Amino acid sequence: ILGEHLRICPQGYTCCTSEMEENFANKSRSEFEAMMKEAGRSVQTTLTAQHRSFDSYFQDLLNKSEKALYDAFPSIYGELYTQNIKVFKDLYSELRRYYRGSNINLEEALNEFWTRLLERLFKLLNPQYHITDEYLDCMVKHAEQHRPFGEVPRDLKVKATRAFIAARSYAQGFLVGSDVVKKVSQVSLSHECTRAIMKLMYCPHCRGMSSVKPCNNYCLNVVKGCLANQADLNTEWKYLMDSLAVVADRIDGPYNVDTVIGTIHMRIAEAISNLQENKDSLTAKVFQGCGNPKISTKGSSSEDKKRRVKVPLEAKSSAQALEMLVLDAKGNLTALKTYWITLPSSLCSKKVMASSAADDKCWNGMTKGSYLPEVMGDGLANQINNPEVEVDITKPDMTIRQQIMQLKIMTNRLGNANIGNDVDFQDASDDMSGSGSGDSCPDDVCGKRLSKSPSTRQPETHAIPKQSGHGISGASSRSLPSAFLLLLSMAFIAVQHWCR
Repeated sequence: ILGEHLRICPQGYTCCTSEMEENFANKSRSEFEAMMKEAGRSVQTTLTAQHRSFDSYFQDLLNKSEKALYDAFPSIYGELYTQNIKVFKDLYSELRRYYRGSNINLEEALNEFWTRLLERLFKLLNPQYHITDEYLDCMVKHAEQHRPFGEVPRDLKVKATRAFIAARSYAQGFLVGSDVVKKVSQVSLSHECTRAIMKLMYCPHCRGMSSVKPCNNYCLNVVKGCLANQADLNTEWKYLMDSLAVVADRIDGPYNVDTVIGTIHMRIAEAISNLQENKDSLTAKVFQGCGNPKISTKGSSSEDKKRRVKVPLEAKSSAQALEMLVLDAKGNLTALKTYWITLPSSLCSKKVMASSAADDKCWNGMTKGSYLPEVMGDGLANQINNPEVEVDITKPDMTIRQQIMQLKIMTNRLGNANIGNDVDFQDASDDMSGSGSGDSCPDDVCGKRLSKSPSTRQPETHAIPKQSGHGISGASSRSLPSAFLLLLSMAFIAVQHWCR
């Protein structure tokens, strides 16, 4: 029949009624959106599988370390352990909460652990004295400068914070990537895109050419026009994949989680042994600084003498498992780097089943023949002259722009994790909303952001003058240049006025 009633397909002789054309349009829309979601699910599956593998590995390391501590410490330290079991449990609990993304200052948590442990052990190692809470406060202040646990707290703080920062950013990166793909894959097609997809996929049926495949370049122009906003994810997506790969190398290298996390219990045992060996000199120094505490009526205990023997703890290494985990992750990350810009060709070749580029007997949007227009570039800005899809390049999709920002934020976190700096997960979006990718973040800007988080840096302190007069004179001296310039300006204006 004559096709004057058709609104999308060419208006020549046709097999389709208006109702059929509308049904085909709805069918093509739902099929194309299903293709998008299916392609996205494949990427999501890969990323969530990588997260699950690493998360399981990391949690297992932490669990084994904690179990080794619970199994070995009672026989090694007796009361030194049994009366302080909550201190150890709280430490591992805090470490887990931090890894899962809680807003915890990891350095403060570790400092708090060593302080609590020192207070309790000092009392147990000196049972003949009555030691009050006030005395313990004084003891901690005097003891810290003498390093009662040796170098273990300082060394563990540096290594553990770096390992945990890298681990939680790495695990979070996979989840963010997966979530971005999920949200972007659910973005609905525009009205213009629906028409173009219908014309590509089902208008040949209306012309009695159901077996004729769309020309490949024609398909690419349609899909690139429809997925122009999605292609703009490419730059930040690549930065995220690269950043994850770099942090993966850190996890299996300088910040080796297998070595650090798997041996926490051993470092604690080493620290307690150091304290036991330094007990006499430490006690003497504390007594000198805080005074002699009162003798306790309970008397002394032989517990300390029984528990001075060092018992080596073993750590079962799983370095090979970690190496395989990282290699597998890096392979997948490399494969996913170009996902957004290769999506159009992937959909055309695998889903739409477009004809080869050189075929002159393919559907070109009007009839069976060759397709002459050139293929458009990737991204929104390149669609200004797209012959198949009308794209308003001045109106980017806001959902996708939000996801681009999420990629930037996560890349920034990974960039900081790579150099051992922490960025709070709760406030990161505020700190980094104006940033570019982690790779393009200027040092002075990143430094300002990082200074907000005290997690891995000691806060900067500035001395405040004790005498108010010093502060005032300092302030006035700084304001002299400004005052001088102001007077000079006023004099200049007066002279100008006088000359007139």
